[in-house]
Amino acid sequence: MDLDAVRTFVAAADAGRFQDAAAGLSITQQAVSKRIATLEKTLGVRLFTRTARGAKLTIDGQAFLPHARDLLRAEERAAASVRPGSRPLRVDVIGRRLAPATLLSDFRRAHPGTELDVVTLFDADAAVDAIRSGVIDASFRAVTMPGRALPDDIEAVRVYGEPIQLLTGPAHELAAAHAVTPAGLVGHRIWMPGLVPGTEWGAYYDALAAAFGLTIEITGPDFGTEPVLETVAGSPELATFVGERTHLVWPTDHGLRRITVRDPTPVYPHSLVWHRDNPHPVLAALRDHLRSARTDHDDTGTWAPAWAWSAEPRRGR
Repeated sequence: MDLDAVRTFVAAADAGRFQDAAAGLSITQQAVSKRIATLEKTLGVRLFTRTARGAKLTIDGQAFLPHARDLLRAEERAAASVRPGSRPLRVDVIGRRLAPATLLSDFRRAHPGTELDVVTLFDADAAVDAIRSGVIDASFRAVTMPGRALPDDIEAVRVYGEPIQLLTGPAHELAAAHAVTPAGLVGHRIWMPGLVPGTEWGAYYDALAAAFGLTIEITGPDFGTEPVLETVAGSPELATFVGERTHLVWPTDHGLRRITVRDPTPVYPHSLVWHRDNPHPVLAALRDHLRSARTDHDDTGTWAPAWAWSAEPRRGR
């Protein structure tokens, strides 16, 4: 149904004269008559009768009028739902316990009342596809993986280099250490069953292992975070890597230790990724917030893969 014709019908019904409706809509009286004639043809009924005093609704016109008003209100609600700034900003955070979720929570606290819709997609490819199709507005990802490039319409900026820590149980040889070096981890068993080949986090830890000669095991099924923590807590040999801002809660009797890794400190390169034509004002506010709040763990004394992007904004290639 032509909503311009419906709008014209309502205007004519309210004004009582086609001429007055035309003036209110800034169109000609002929256009008003044509739109209403088209609507009457679509509905198969007459909506007005002409009188000496103007236009009077028929019985069918009276029956249609409240529904016509509902159609116009529905049109306004539909338009408002996608009007920039009127809907929540939808952001992919890869995992709700990981640093990107914390960064987004920090933004929400700094901008109370801001509406966010948080989702978790599997990997960078899924996130970029969702950004390009309009399913999400932005994503926190490590970009780019070796040998890949972002599409031309996608932009990204490095927003946080997250230090990586070693997690051990109380019986582990390194449990009492205040800090360790990557070189000092050579020969130790680091267990990360959640690493998936072909993902950006898999590529990061592959690069870390290759750079420092580490052994990272991915054997065994991945049943989630809690089973990994339980296994590491009870093992004198196994350790794992976690991000500094990864939120973990474990029972007191696990006795797990989070140990700083330094000289150099491996940092995970989180970037914000978005479509360059996205007009959502909250997206601009999020970029400004991340730029001003950025903690530089990415400079002297740190390590990141050669393929990790710098802190400067980059456009797709």
